[in-house]
Amino acid sequence: MSTLAPPPRPVVDLAPPAGGPRALLRPRPVRKLALLALLAAVLVPVAALTWSGAQWPAGLTVDVSGPLGDTTDWIIDNRDSHPLFVYFLGHLSNAVVLSVRGVYLLLLALGWIGVTAGGTLLAWRLAGARIAALTLVFFLVSGGLGMWVPTMQTLALMVVAVFVSALVGALLGLAAGLSERTFRLLRPVLDTMQVLPAFAYLLPVALVFGNGVPAALLATVIYAAPPMARLTALGLRGADATVIEAVSSLGATGRQKLLTARLPLARKELLLGLNQTIMMALSMVVIASMIGAAGLGDRVYQALSTVDVGAALAAALPIVLLAIVMDRTTAAAGERLGAGGTPPGPGGLRGPLLWAALAAVTAVFAVAGRLSGSRVWPTGGTLEIARPVNDFKEWMVDHLYSGVPVVGGTADWAGRFTDWVLNPLRDGLTALPWYGTLLVVAALAWLIGTWRTALTAVLAMAAIGVLGVWEPSMNTLSQVLAALAVTLVLGFAVGVFAAGSRRFEALLRPVLDVLQTMPQFVYLIPVVALFAVGRAPAVAAAVVYALPAVIRITIQGLRQVDPAAVEAARSLGATRWQTLRQVQLPLARPALLLAVNQGVVLVLAVVVIGGLVGGGALGYDVVTGLATGDLALGLVAGVAIVCLGLVLDRVTQPTERRSTGKGA
Repeated sequence: MSTLAPPPRPVVDLAPPAGGPRALLRPRPVRKLALLALLAAVLVPVAALTWSGAQWPAGLTVDVSGPLGDTTDWIIDNRDSHPLFVYFLGHLSNAVVLSVRGVYLLLLALGWIGVTAGGTLLAWRLAGARIAALTLVFFLVSGGLGMWVPTMQTLALMVVAVFVSALVGALLGLAAGLSERTFRLLRPVLDTMQVLPAFAYLLPVALVFGNGVPAALLATVIYAAPPMARLTALGLRGADATVIEAVSSLGATGRQKLLTARLPLARKELLLGLNQTIMMALSMVVIASMIGAAGLGDRVYQALSTVDVGAALAAALPIVLLAIVMDRTTAAAGERLGAGGTPPGPGGLRGPLLWAALAAVTAVFAVAGRLSGSRVWPTGGTLEIARPVNDFKEWMVDHLYSGVPVVGGTADWAGRFTDWVLNPLRDGLTALPWYGTLLVVAALAWLIGTWRTALTAVLAMAAIGVLGVWEPSMNTLSQVLAALAVTLVLGFAVGVFAAGSRRFEALLRPVLDVLQTMPQFVYLIPVVALFAVGRAPAVAAAVVYALPAVIRITIQGLRQVDPAAVEAARSLGATRWQTLRQVQLPLARPALLLAVNQGVVLVLAVVVIGGLVGGGALGYDVVTGLATGDLALGLVAGVAIVCLGLVLDRVTQPTERRSTGKGA
């Protein structure tokens, strides 16, 4: 970093960050580019002469539809007779059904009054009066909108799914946290599970277990367990070495060290893992409605399939409130436990006595509800919002879709974005020769990482062509790149402004909290209402979903910049813009790169779901394969999405070189 320019010129003249444009002129990147240019000069003419055309050559594809079709037929034919299904998977399916049904019957037995009272008291005990009030609002809204039974179905599935996900994740994290070999084995598996979109989990489990609750719950466990496993392993591996050494010096066994030192020291990570597991489970439970899981998600899916925005909104509001309640409750409970435990209850009651008192109060309310003669929310106390919402949507179609003076309508914006951005980007990626695409991927991945990074990215990109889905993958990639560009521009701009204004950040925080707790499925409702269907609405939903994470990471990165460096720049006369551009942004580069990487993952997840609203490409193939039970179509598209996510991850996340200097 160069020195600040001397007075009287009040300009800070700092060198750009290591990853800036000038970094490409340094010896190592120049050598990399020169080597790539040499390889391209040799290989590109050979590829162009051997395989003409821009698309992936048919001779390099592998048709997997036959083996996958045979697998599908075998599973269908043997589902009721093979020992694997009869003696293992069948019992597993029955256990899931009995567990979910048992929780659902318990909720029905408590009645709407007992469930409302019990849920509110539980939230009050764990998180305080404000969250208890929010919980009460959630139950009242669920019943008032006529969604009481679907809400209870979703809650029953959530309770079992979260319990199993947390248990499986904790056991995997425990093994990875205590064993370096297990950690290395599990890490790529967890990476793949987190990159794989939620839809891709549904088809295999639906094929094995059939449509229904077992497939939905197992898909949810697969999707929601990795955060718990990762954070459990992180907490155990990051335990204070001095504390562990002190416990060991007192003669503690391995089991005693785990119970008295490692787990208590990892309490924050465990609670954060539970919070993330709950949120991902709720998101997946909603998506799993596509394979027969009843509840709120099924109402949203059925309404979206007929573009009934009003009915979709009526089911989406309880989902959003449930997500907020669960997020706030687990977060607040974690903070209280981290501060040394929860305060005593009324009358000084603590621990088991307080829980017994809360259970007794809930039982009293449940009996009162049974005596009133109504187990579910009374039909006379519901409010119909579907018709007025649909009427408002029709008004928007007539007045806001097009013909708005000066600014134009939402449909006009979507059309222009499609014509000016999405179509040229898709056509450009499709017209670029396949070997040119591989070369660009190799260059970007090698410049930002090592040769291993570049090799992984190129192999993942080549796998897309080998599977025979090159063209739809380029279509999906165009949507991801367009959504990512919009997300980063808006996210960095808003994040920079919020980092410099405490008041603006305080106003923005509740909005980001709500957006980050909403399941992916729910984002499709407002974009369908505003933009109808098509690729542009899918991009809009992806932008809204990924934007909060980018904004938060940007704010945090800029706030964590060393205040001494900022103060030094200002004391030498640097303007606010100069301080931001030449001090804060360079020092916050790791956080900004993380924001880019997270933006890629989140955008890709929702662009795929955008296949439900006309996004097309790989997302449409996954949805179609799921709807028709076509394992070849859906699974190949899902694998292509994983490969695309792996490529985008490798070209956006820097990889450190080994300390020996090898591998670059």
